[in-house]
Amino acid sequence: MVVFLFLHKGEKNKKSLFVRDFLLCVIILYMKQTKIVATIGPSSFSVETLSEMMQSGLNVCRLNFSHSEHDWHVQCIAHIREASKKTGKNIAILADLQGPRIRTFVEEDLEIVRDQEVGIIEKGREQSISLPHIGIDQPYIIEQLKEKQAILIEDGKIVLETIRKEGDVWICRVEVPGKVKNHKGMNFPGAQLQLPVLTPKDEKDVRFSLENNVDYIALSFVGRGEDVVTLRTLMETIDPNRERYPAIISKVERHDAIENLESIVRESDAVMVARGDLGIEVEESRVAILQKEIIAQCLFQVKPVIVATQMLESMMENPRPTRAEVSDVSNAVIDHTDATMLSGETAGGKYPVETVAMMADIIRNTEESPYDDVYETIEMRVRSKYAHMVRGVYEFARSNDVHTIFATTTTGFTAHLISHFRPDARLFIATEDEHTYRQLALVWGVRAFLFQGEEDEGRLIELLVDEAKKNNHVQSGDEVVTVSHTTVKLQRVK
Repeated sequence: MVVFLFLHKGEKNKKSLFVRDFLLCVIILYMKQTKIVATIGPSSFSVETLSEMMQSGLNVCRLNFSHSEHDWHVQCIAHIREASKKTGKNIAILADLQGPRIRTFVEEDLEIVRDQEVGIIEKGREQSISLPHIGIDQPYIIEQLKEKQAILIEDGKIVLETIRKEGDVWICRVEVPGKVKNHKGMNFPGAQLQLPVLTPKDEKDVRFSLENNVDYIALSFVGRGEDVVTLRTLMETIDPNRERYPAIISKVERHDAIENLESIVRESDAVMVARGDLGIEVEESRVAILQKEIIAQCLFQVKPVIVATQMLESMMENPRPTRAEVSDVSNAVIDHTDATMLSGETAGGKYPVETVAMMADIIRNTEESPYDDVYETIEMRVRSKYAHMVRGVYEFARSNDVHTIFATTTTGFTAHLISHFRPDARLFIATEDEHTYRQLALVWGVRAFLFQGEEDEGRLIELLVDEAKKNNHVQSGDEVVTVSHTTVKLQRVK
């Protein structure tokens, strides 16, 4: 919804105050429900820029551990927390592990042409080949490849195909030529490569993430549910006395992950549709359909889901997105994702604040449309009595045309259940747990409030209602639904 207001110079202050309050009401009424994740980099590192991004609709800050050293990430975390405090916004921090990313090793750029033969060899063994060659920076890959295996470099800008093996070298034919640069990603579509889910670097980054109290850790190149258990076990080994650990986000970006999707979602706390590598591992024409299937599985298992990669990529250089990018964000919202993600657009782009604001605007306009509505309750895997009670809360609010739901939670489970149904009613959650408070920043529709030291559910509801009134979210006389662990009430705000 767009509102145009024209004011003449010299208007009285009371009229300006009226306009301010009116705009505040409009913003509150049309707050977006879908959350925004943004990658933090040189373009968005400062407290000032982070604050502007948060005011524009940012909910989760992503730290990409494929880039930068720990010293930089320490400063970045400090800046995020400072900006969060400055703006009063609840912001979660997501640490994204690099994973066993296979990369090229060349001492200098290598220009290759179509039908040329080049060698692929493990880094450090280059002396055993006279052909132009490309090193692989991970061990044991060469022995796992087969004839006619496609090798994609730098997201498919360059394509090779294996034709024969000579000792410890694979001879390849160049299918798509180009300039091979050092430290560029390599993909092997369809290959059943056995790789460790966590590298030594990942283990150091997990330890760093625990020491710096991040809220989420994203696990790259997940192939099966057991990979998630491996990360969870590592965190418990590193810090066995910790009460709460970061929630684990599984990045679905491999062909194996699609085959094992149900078990991966079951073991994870949340999921990311990582469309960059996924679009290389499977046919590009399947990515949009797979996105819908992954989101549907996450909804069924009541797990938050993020849609990522190239959502507003043209805004790295331009102040406005393409029409196709706008449609892409809208379709993710219509699919009922919990969050959409920005990568290079905010990490290194020219317009980080404008990009967040644009994504927020697309989300709001899509959510206001009828195409985002859920007309029937969404099926879910959770079958407990409590889950059925929460389904009743959703249906009760809907049938009574109640526009606000207040609830309490300790672990976040209640908030996840209510959010699962994508209610039209605004959802306000009170918690006394700081970890839960920050992690709820990712969950669709949830506006969380922290009241540390207060465990009585009745009192938490009172504090939550008072906070909502203070911020003009509700007014005296409004009908609301309140939910505690054992009680559901329809009541009027005093």
